[in-house]
Amino acid sequence: MNIVLFAMLGIFIFMMFRRNKKTKEQQVQLQSQFAPGVEVMTTFGLFGRIVSMDEAENKVVLELSPGNLATVHRQAVTKIVEPAVVAEDEPTVVPDDASSLTAHDSGTAAASAETPDETLKRLNDEGKKDS
Repeated sequence: MNIVLFAMLGIFIFMMFRRNKKTKEQQVQLQSQFAPGVEVMTTFGLFGRIVSMDEAENKVVLELSPGNLATVHRQAVTKIVEPAVVAEDEPTVVPDDASSLTAHDSGTAAASAETPDETLKRLNDEGKKDS
């Protein structure tokens, strides 16, 4: 029994060190991609563009908006933000009035033809499913 416990403890410690090693490798890979002009996000949810980096003091200067700069620790920058790709194939259709927003299918007519007794039975059956 003791051998099994020590084996489980050994596996747990091995997995813990392995996870820490992978996390450090990912962090090093991410920080190697940092360069001025890259859009990033910090650990506390601040978005900005890298203006400059000071390798000696581990500081990164971020431009939050035009003219607003913030200096953060290099390790606080945790994610590179990829710009969202907008599909230009399909033009956005804006309706002229609200009548085109209502459904004109046959499924809505069947739902409105339900009698009050059928509605009560359906609602009671749905309540039974939840509990």
